[in-house]
Amino acid sequence: MKQILTIQKVLNNNVVIASNDTYKEAVLIGNGLGFNRKKGDSVPFDAADKTFLLQDEKEMEQYVNLLPYIEEKLIAFIHELLLFIEEKMGKELNEHIHVALTDHIAFAINRAKKEIQFSNPFLFEIESLYPKEYLVAKEVVQKVEERTGVSFPEGEIGFIALHVHSAVTDKSLRDINRYHSLISKMVGIIQDSLDIQLKKENIDYHRLIQHLHRAIDRADKGDPLGDENKLAAMLKSEYPVCYNLAWKLIKIMQNQLNKPVDEAEVMYLTIHLQRLTHKF
Repeated sequence: MKQILTIQKVLNNNVVIASNDTYKEAVLIGNGLGFNRKKGDSVPFDAADKTFLLQDEKEMEQYVNLLPYIEEKLIAFIHELLLFIEEKMGKELNEHIHVALTDHIAFAINRAKKEIQFSNPFLFEIESLYPKEYLVAKEVVQKVEERTGVSFPEGEIGFIALHVHSAVTDKSLRDINRYHSLISKMVGIIQDSLDIQLKKENIDYHRLIQHLHRAIDRADKGDPLGDENKLAAMLKSEYPVCYNLAWKLIKIMQNQLNKPVDEAEVMYLTIHLQRLTHKF
């Protein structure tokens, strides 16, 4: 049975506020959805090729407040981009990306037009940790540049990749950025402690940040790795410097996350650290 909603307000040609018994009040977003429609008109939920629904009250309010500052053509274009992202990722996007990505792309275009340049310090790490999201974000940037004629700095690919990752994993950007800041801090400590300069293009660096990310994620979710006492004893004996540094990093994780970290993480971190010294 088709879901039919009643329009409460037409915000523009592509966005309406509507309601029914299921959705008390929701923002419906779809190309041409509001065209020639007015308050009181009926609108089927699947009126557009694909209709996005903003059900969360806070997200809805933020989106409605954002609309007056963005050209209507751009809103329709970002809707196309969201469909493209969803198709490429093969997953339904969390509704918060509508506000976050609309806001980000609109202001990124303004920054580009004013030639305001900035760097993304986590660009390599983002590409390494989220390769699929990064490739999709790269295509999104190309589409924006083709449509608007503006050129984005490379760092924008990383920022958009984070929005995509956030939308498909339902993690907040705040938590994702917290992970990256923690990884960056630990990489700095590793370099100082081992007196080495890590090369980002090196496969061992790639493995290290992948492991740090997974270790932080496991700690955050409370997922244990398991117990390997014999291996731990061997690593402690053979590689004391890296073993002790691994413990230091684990304690930093615990303090930053304010959660316990499985002691088994020390072993795998020790192996990664030892690889970096090229003595493993």
